[in-house]
Amino acid sequence: MAGFSAARREGAGACERAGDAPARKPHVCFVSPYLWPVLARDPSLKIVGGAEVQQSILARLFRRAGYRVSVISLDYGQPALAEVDGISVHKAYRREAGIPVLRFLHPRLTSTWRAMREVDADIYYQRSAAYLTAVIAEFCRRHGKRSIYAGASDMDFQPGKQQIRYGRDRWLFEHGLANVDRIVVQNARQQEDCRRHYGREAVLVPSCYEPPPDSPRDAPASSRDLILWVGTIHTYKQPEIFLELARRLPARRFVLIGGSATPGTALRPGYFEQVQAEARSLPNVEFKGFLPLAEVEPWFDRARVFVNTSVYEGMPNTFMQAWARGIPTVATVDVGARLEGKPVYRTVQDVAQAAEEVERLFADELHWARSSARCREYFESSHSGREVLGRYERLFEELMAR
Repeated sequence: MAGFSAARREGAGACERAGDAPARKPHVCFVSPYLWPVLARDPSLKIVGGAEVQQSILARLFRRAGYRVSVISLDYGQPALAEVDGISVHKAYRREAGIPVLRFLHPRLTSTWRAMREVDADIYYQRSAAYLTAVIAEFCRRHGKRSIYAGASDMDFQPGKQQIRYGRDRWLFEHGLANVDRIVVQNARQQEDCRRHYGREAVLVPSCYEPPPDSPRDAPASSRDLILWVGTIHTYKQPEIFLELARRLPARRFVLIGGSATPGTALRPGYFEQVQAEARSLPNVEFKGFLPLAEVEPWFDRARVFVNTSVYEGMPNTFMQAWARGIPTVATVDVGARLEGKPVYRTVQDVAQAAEEVERLFADELHWARSSARCREYFESSHSGREVLGRYERLFEELMAR
């Protein structure tokens, strides 16, 4: 790409040798339909998807590192071109716009394609299994740009198991997966599944997180008094297990935070209402429903234990929110987090095991302190902004040197 020196090498300094021109960092564009509410921190728009939270973190991280960063998002009523923390946000189409069936082509494809041309970035980044993977791959092929697909879930690399509603969109996703320049995965399992099922070598870049500046990173265990669950209320997240845990530990305080999954994600009718009613029937459970990300953070500051009850995950942002604060985690899913070859947190097979471990983390101060230190050490070595930025910069340099 013009202006980007292929001679740039990590750690050596791009222009230390005589005659080298200063290297221009590439312009990176996130193609992410639901990113605006999270990036703009708009509390009136009830969208806090994990993929969107992660892209919001990365967009700000890249911008602070000196990259030009753009976003293409849906039309939520924001200006045609908005700016958030130095990030340019271009709006595409309104979700409900157009005639059913035909709107797949117009305004969805036409509007997205037009926005990508207007942005004119060097690298286009798209996260989470969708037909858009094929769109960015084809756009970049035609216009001499570079494309990255980033996995958001272990199921993204399991054929037929992606959260994609239509067969047409699944075919497009897999076509895009075969043609993007690079694939980024969150963990070793995704890396192996991508190789086995799709014949592509993927780059492992862990997700990252940065706690709010006012977050108490070293709060003592004695100031943490609750057991926390945060996520989208969806059947595969199994919040009912968390509620059963609350029944078994009536002396402990439980807080459940999460809004309903969006339409089109195969959510069982009435499931959210069922979970809400059940949670509110338990005296030791506080059901908060949907909360904007900024209002979720303080609950992590008060948590003694974080619980995850999902069937599958990739690398949940909630794990990193907990580990950055040294909050031990108890989960039904193993995301592959290891420190010196040993699991970072306790994985349980049933509610009985979960209750035993949660109670121990309250009763045994030494066990809590060791678990807390382990989580924090792993976070700093694998998921800090510094570590993740370094990996992406190496990927960007390699892409632009091609």
